[in-house]
Amino acid sequence: MALTILILTLFVLLAMGVPVAFALMGASLATFAWLDIPMVVAMQRMAAGVSVFTLMAIPFFIFAGDLMYRAGIARRLMQVAEAMFGRARGGLGQVDVGASMLFGAVSGSAIASASAMGSTLIPLMKEKGYDPDYAVNVTVTAAIVGLLIPPSHNMIIYAAASGTGVSIGALFLAGIVPGVLTGALLMFVAWVVAAKRGYPAGTFPGWRKFIIAFAGALPGMMTAVIIMGGILSGVFTPTESSAIAVIYTIAIGVFGYRTLGLKDFFGAAMQSVRTTAMVLLIISAATAFGYALAILEVPKELSQVMTSISDNPLIILLMINVMLLVLGTFMDMAPLIVITTPIFLPIVQHLGIDPVHFGIILMLNLGIGLVTPPVGSVLFVGSAVGQIPVERAVRTIWPFYGALIIALLFVTYVPWLSMALPHYFGD
Repeated sequence: MALTILILTLFVLLAMGVPVAFALMGASLATFAWLDIPMVVAMQRMAAGVSVFTLMAIPFFIFAGDLMYRAGIARRLMQVAEAMFGRARGGLGQVDVGASMLFGAVSGSAIASASAMGSTLIPLMKEKGYDPDYAVNVTVTAAIVGLLIPPSHNMIIYAAASGTGVSIGALFLAGIVPGVLTGALLMFVAWVVAAKRGYPAGTFPGWRKFIIAFAGALPGMMTAVIIMGGILSGVFTPTESSAIAVIYTIAIGVFGYRTLGLKDFFGAAMQSVRTTAMVLLIISAATAFGYALAILEVPKELSQVMTSISDNPLIILLMINVMLLVLGTFMDMAPLIVITTPIFLPIVQHLGIDPVHFGIILMLNLGIGLVTPPVGSVLFVGSAVGQIPVERAVRTIWPFYGALIIALLFVTYVPWLSMALPHYFGD
């Protein structure tokens, strides 16, 4: 009965339009009341959920990403991508994916990528004769790549939720090859759809313009090099690297590009505070919800049910992926990471699957949920920027969904893609 109260209360509150964090808290409190558990326990679990040192990296990475956008780094990365991919059929679609991959390497936020790339490329694509739905679909699905290519604050949330000391550095390395693979698949689909619709091909601007564009974007791209280099060399921790990223971004924005003023700085700070508060509130509420699931022994029961169906790791991974895809359609990424990691991680570890590998599966799977209605935050951002209804975008987004699902299957069943770089660097 307690589990019914927990799940039913959550669904009812979500259906009423209650924000996810408060829905999770409400469901947890209702369950604790039914079980005669003091309410103070819920508050203690919520406080414990965010009293994790590694989570300090989240506000810094969010702040750095917003500063990069306001400093014009996203625009410079787009110019590099345009010089590299713009000559293909439907070249602006390729540019969108390429620029999102580059921006993901310095911001790690899907929403920031959709906003940064979309605000520039969606109007440009519409001006060049591209259909608005195509422009939105490419932008929102390409933004998912930013969750895989480091740095990614969602990987930090997973590392904290795992409770097993999963290396953030290993997770960052593990996301690179899957991120590039996902981007390549999306580029291929963008090209196929563009060719079918008869979109024009661009022209190569010449090596001189490419070198100029690359040189202009290089200081921004060095952010990822500094972060990964510092972590792998042991010079600083992932948390310290996030602070270094902020300092470096401010330096190149103020003294290098000379595009970052006080107004931009305070605007980025305010936006980062709001975003961080939202993310940490969701994490704390999800921690209380996860504690309620643990009390009710849901992970144990679910594990027994799954292993009773099959003891084949391939089948169990397929079942986990399907459940995560379904959950991702109506709940945001951060709470799902906190809730599902303690449930599914012990199961996959029992099957001999590396926690780092599972973390990348989780990132890509739940990232797909960000572009899937009814609660697809990145899809909503892209549709708002493109000024089209979500329904119109969803009607033609299926080829891009197909690319993401193929990437997910590769990442799930070919562990080498995720584990090659962590093993090479010994992380």
